[in-house]
Amino acid sequence: MASIGLDASYILGAFPTGSATYSRRLIESLAALDSNHHFVICYRMSRWPKRREFLRTAGTSTRMLTFWRPWRIDLFHSLAQRPPSFRFRREVVTIHDIFPITGHDYSTPEYRRKFSAVLREAMARAACIVTGSRFTAGLLESVCRVERARIRVIPYGVDPPARMLASEERLRERERLVGPGNEMLLSVGNLENRKNIINALRALETLPERYHLQLVGGNGHGHEAIHAFIAEHRLEGRVHRSGYVSLAMLNTFYQSASALVFPSLEEGFGFPVLEAMTHGLPVVTSNTSSIPELGGEAILYADPRDPGAIASQVLQAVESSDVRARMIAAGLARAREFTWKRTAEQTLQVYSEVLGGAST
Repeated sequence: MASIGLDASYILGAFPTGSATYSRRLIESLAALDSNHHFVICYRMSRWPKRREFLRTAGTSTRMLTFWRPWRIDLFHSLAQRPPSFRFRREVVTIHDIFPITGHDYSTPEYRRKFSAVLREAMARAACIVTGSRFTAGLLESVCRVERARIRVIPYGVDPPARMLASEERLRERERLVGPGNEMLLSVGNLENRKNIINALRALETLPERYHLQLVGGNGHGHEAIHAFIAEHRLEGRVHRSGYVSLAMLNTFYQSASALVFPSLEEGFGFPVLEAMTHGLPVVTSNTSSIPELGGEAILYADPRDPGAIASQVLQAVESSDVRARMIAAGLARAREFTWKRTAEQTLQVYSEVLGGAST
C-alpha cells in the first residue's frame, strides 16, 4: 500500500474552473475505487482560512501540512499544473493546457512569464504527466520537448444532470430568459481573447433578430474589447451577460438554450462541450485543438475565425429538426463515454506505473 497525496487546493475558489471540477471529481472517484492505496487530501497553507470547505471523502484524509512533510507521501499528484513548494519522492502532474506558452494574445506578458515558468518546472519534476487530450499531449511533445514516454492521455469525465427538463419546461425557461419566440444561444467560459467571443458576436449579427446570446463567465484577458463591441454594434438587447453563475443556474442555461456556441481558439480539453452534450444541448464549436476529440461526429464544427461559418452551423443546429434530433441523441450517447470512474481507474494505473508496479 502506498500513500498518495492529492492537491485539492484549487477546488476552493468562489467560482470553480474546469481544473477545480477535475480536482474534486477525480479525488472523489479515486476514493470510491477498490484500492489498497491511502489517499491524502492536501491543501496549501494559503487555503487555511477556507478549512471549513475542505473536502472529506471516505477512504481519504486531510493533512494540512503535507506539503511541508513530503517524507510521509510516496507519490504526490499536482492536479492543477502547479508543483508544490517541496519535492516529493515521486511526482505526477496533470497539465490541462499550455496556453501561457503557446498563446501570445491569450494573457498578459507577466502572466505568461510567471506561469510558463511554473508549467516548465512542474513538467521537469514529474515522473509522469497526465493530460486530458491527444492535442495537449502533442503540444507537450512538440513545444515543450517532453518525452512521449512520460505522457499519459486520460480524458476527463462529466456528470449528467440530476434531472432532465421536459421539452415544454425547456421552452418555458427559454422564454423566461430571452422572451417568447426567441432562440437562446449559450456561451460558457470567461470573456477573453482565447474564447473568441467577438467572432461569436459577429456571427450573432448575421442571424435573425430573434437569436439572443447568453454569455456565462467572468471577465478575462481582452474582456474590454468584447464589452466595447457589444456597445458599438448595439447588441445590448440581444446579448445577456450573467457573469459567473451557480451550478444550478448553469444547468438551467444548458437545458433551456437552443445551442451552445463555443468557438474557442485553443482548448486543452473543453468541459462546456461535454457538459452541453450531457444536457441534451446541440453544440456548434471550433474544428481545432482538442474539441473534435470530445465531440466526434455528435456536434457541428466551424472555422472559429469565420463568423459566417459559425452562423451557418448555428442555423443547422437550431432550425433543422432532423439535424437537431440527431445531434441531441448522438451527444447524449457520446457524453456517456466520458465517466469519472474511467478517469480515476486510468489515473490509478499511472500511480502503479510510477510506484514501480505496486498493487492497486
